[in-house]
Amino acid sequence: MNFIHIADTHLGMRPDPGKHWSEKRAEELWDAFRNVIQICNEKLVDLLLISGDLFHHRPLKREVKEVNYLFSTLKHTKVVLIAGNHDYISKGTAYEEAEWAKQVTMLSEETIQSVYFPELDTEVSGFSYHSDEITEHLYDHVSRGEQGRIQIFLGHGGDERHIPFDRKQLAKAGFDYVALGHIHKPELWLEEKMAYAGALEPTDKNDMGQHGYIIGEIELNTEKTKAITQFKLVPIAKREYVSLRSKVTVDSTNVGLLENIASMIVQNGEDNIYKITLEGNYDPEAPLNPDLLYRTGNVVQVIDETKPDYDVDILLYEHQDDVIGMYIQEFLKESMDEKRQKALFYGINALLKQEDS
Repeated sequence: MNFIHIADTHLGMRPDPGKHWSEKRAEELWDAFRNVIQICNEKLVDLLLISGDLFHHRPLKREVKEVNYLFSTLKHTKVVLIAGNHDYISKGTAYEEAEWAKQVTMLSEETIQSVYFPELDTEVSGFSYHSDEITEHLYDHVSRGEQGRIQIFLGHGGDERHIPFDRKQLAKAGFDYVALGHIHKPELWLEEKMAYAGALEPTDKNDMGQHGYIIGEIELNTEKTKAITQFKLVPIAKREYVSLRSKVTVDSTNVGLLENIASMIVQNGEDNIYKITLEGNYDPEAPLNPDLLYRTGNVVQVIDETKPDYDVDILLYEHQDDVIGMYIQEFLKESMDEKRQKALFYGINALLKQEDS
């Protein structure tokens, strides 16, 4: 039996609101989901497992209709899904009223339920969110069903507000595969037969690295007493969030910095989205303007960790009789770590600006 496992597709989301690529990214989330459906057909995948947050919110009727149509185009694949904390089930919502295509089973109850596919000798268990938070350790009490068949568990959570659980404890439940959602970074534990698929497409600046789907295969031995499980991540995301660091010096200029970052973006892929961190010391007589870097491409955030390159001894000599000198002397009474040095330089900078105004 082979399967594809996805989670956190967040259909209906507009990543990075206010950015010029936001609308395009919203379309790309749908494109990625359609791509998975196509792959299921091409590879004749037996099961498509969706571990919650298919939608970014409780879905509208038209959104469920679109997804259900895509499910109906599956030629061979069966679908099993649960609702997560973003698209949780509540009274009168489109999930509750959905009439799914024949290929689809939604494990919509608040307590564990399962569906058995005799042609695959496979049982899939799980349950859905009916609120946006579940703080109970509900996965600590799950256990595999009937022996002699492949047993899969769908789960969504892993932090203190969304079904916290101990991975080792869940592994002891004995499932042949645990398909997890909620954490957007893919994580695979082969020995424990457990994985977070991660977000199909990254949705914010913290979703670094590769994203895609998990493909796997589970095979029962002839006695049906043991299953061999294999799985891997297949990256398919159109874009990645990439973190770049650039060191500035007292010789750095705005134009030079722009050219350097633009070159780094070209090298790392112009479709990708960037979080840029500046570090080092700049000339206080010629301060840089980090905001200019937003012009260089798909830049979602600029973090300025630079410090003015002040010569404290010269400043102390030049300002020994005024408030700047007193401020420096007060700081020098204690040992200077990086945090205190940063505070000293920020204070000097503010006082010098006040003096010039």
